[in-house]
Amino acid sequence: MKVAQAMLGWLDELEANIAGGDEEIYLDPTPATDVSGNGLTEAPRGALGHWLDIGSDGKLSRYQVISPTTWNCSPRDAKGIHGPLEEALLGTPVGNVDEPVEIMRVIHSFDPCLDCSTHVIKPGKNAKVYRLGTR
Repeated sequence: MKVAQAMLGWLDELEANIAGGDEEIYLDPTPATDVSGNGLTEAPRGALGHWLDIGSDGKLSRYQVISPTTWNCSPRDAKGIHGPLEEALLGTPVGNVDEPVEIMRVIHSFDPCLDCSTHVIKPGKNAKVYRLGTR
C-alpha cells in the first residue's frame, strides 16, 4: 500500500518530453475495425495459439485458442497419421488390465491434468478387452 501511494507522487514528478515538442502524451485509443490478429508462443506443454477477428463495428467477432492439449491429444488426421498422444499409446504394455496405470503414465507425460480427467472403463463381464495396437 505504501509503494502504491508513493507511486502517485512519483508519477506527478515525471516530465513528459516527446521529441521535444508540444505533443499530447496521451491519446484516446481508436478502436480497431476489420482486423485479424494472432499470437503464438511456446507454453510448458507445447505450442499455444490465439486467433481473433474484430469486425467493422469494432467488436470481437471471433476468438479461438488452441492449447498444447489440443495439439497433443488430436486424433488421427485425414491422412491416417496419429496424433502425438495416440501414437505414444500404441503398443503400450499393460501389466494389469484392471488397473492400467501404464496408460495413465503415458497420458500424464503429455499433460499432467489429463490423467485425472481420463477414465479407463472396463466394460461389462461379457465384453472383450482389447490390447492397444502396434505401430
